Amino acid sequence: MATQVHPTALIEQGAELDEGVEVGPYAIIGPDVRVGRDTRIGPHCVVRGHTVLGAGNRVFQFCSIGEEPQDKKYRGEPTRLVIGDRNTFREYVTINCGTVQDAGLTTVGDDNWVMAYVHIAHDCVVGNHVILANCTQLAGHVRIEDHAILGGFTGVHQFCSIGAHAITSVGSVVLQDIAPYVMAAGSPASPRGINSEGLKRRGFDAATVQAIKRAYRALYRSGVALEDARAQIDAMAVEVPAVARFGEFIARARRGLAR
Repeated sequence: MATQVHPTALIEQGAELDEGVEVGPYAIIGPDVRVGRDTRIGPHCVVRGHTVLGAGNRVFQFCSIGEEPQDKKYRGEPTRLVIGDRNTFREYVTINCGTVQDAGLTTVGDDNWVMAYVHIAHDCVVGNHVILANCTQLAGHVRIEDHAILGGFTGVHQFCSIGAHAITSVGSVVLQDIAPYVMAAGSPASPRGINSEGLKRRGFDAATVQAIKRAYRALYRSGVALEDARAQIDAMAVEVPAVARFGEFIARARRGLAR
């Protein structure tokens, strides 16, 4: 399929559009942008900065992708944004490039569903198969691991991490790291159990889910110190490798674990 660019769109010299790309009316594509095969960019979108959009993405109208970070320390450095394949960005999504205070790179993986009015700030790392519901706001340097789901109006503080398969409720305020598999809710968000239904839908068998529940109780309900809980979890992980995610996540926590 040939590339289709609406006559009113502005494609600046130097931009690279692969085969099958569609660019809608009044969209603007900057000179340092690369757009992958079969990606569709809707009306009035702005894609700027040193930005790579992979293949098969859908960018709905009024999105701002790759603009300068909202960081007063930014001085125009050529930082980057790299987006993978088959993502959906609904209306008014904003994603900023990185800063030199971090790796100089914001990344979004593959197969993510990003709903309207979501903001992904500078230096964030979003994994694969993530769902960010309407009005979710990620501050700078946030990390979201694979298959995490953030409910509408979730706000995430700078440098927080949310583990794989975790889920937050509507209106959660995340001030500390949320471990893998955990359901979190409230302001500040705190653990409310295991995302059992989500794990079942993704093919986790009953024995693995039960082991994850035991690890959760050791971490959040036993009353022991964090290091003692981690020792128990490491022992469980010998028999059920999926449990090891807890220990690995704790080891790299940056904001402290929400307990």
